[in-house]
Amino acid sequence: MSRTVDYYLAPHSPWAYLGHRRVTEIARAAGAAVKVLPVDLGQVFPVSGGLPLAKRAPQRQAYRLVELKRFSEHLGLPMHIEPAFFPVASDAASRLIIAVDQHDGTDAAMALTGAVMTGVWAEQRNIADPAVLAAMLAALGLAEGRLDDSLAPAAQASFEANTRRAIDVGVFGSPSYVIDGEMFWGQDRLDFVQRRLAAA
Repeated sequence: MSRTVDYYLAPHSPWAYLGHRRVTEIARAAGAAVKVLPVDLGQVFPVSGGLPLAKRAPQRQAYRLVELKRFSEHLGLPMHIEPAFFPVASDAASRLIIAVDQHDGTDAAMALTGAVMTGVWAEQRNIADPAVLAAMLAALGLAEGRLDDSLAPAAQASFEANTRRAIDVGVFGSPSYVIDGEMFWGQDRLDFVQRRLAAA
């Protein structure tokens, strides 16, 4: 059995933010590898039946805020449940994470992923702004040139491939963790991810 977690995410997802630190810790403790796979939910939702937040029923939108507050308090993670820059376009951040993964490795990409999500949900930063992304790279000691790399065909091709792969394996939301073809949807399934890795 595999000890690799395919980590499908959208970097503006609050649920991915809430689970990011834990999936990193769980994988490290299990000696498992993580493949960080940013995806375009705008392509996933039409296939899976998902709806953008603004199109969901009012009851669902209201309960989402309740759950975000509950989980942020439970996990001790700072969070603005209605941040200044949300909804926000996340394609640029996704491609940047991919470019960092391609050039600097998975650990750097995971660190940047955490910084991007913290930027949205804890720091109320606009991750669609290249200057904000450049500052995040600098804070992590990564080359500003990765912004140029994120615009290269290789980064876009990987972003599209990640999205197709997500659709093929049945991903319908962020975050989703896949181990040997078995999917675990949502940060509240991380206990099951931990057990699955222990069994492997």
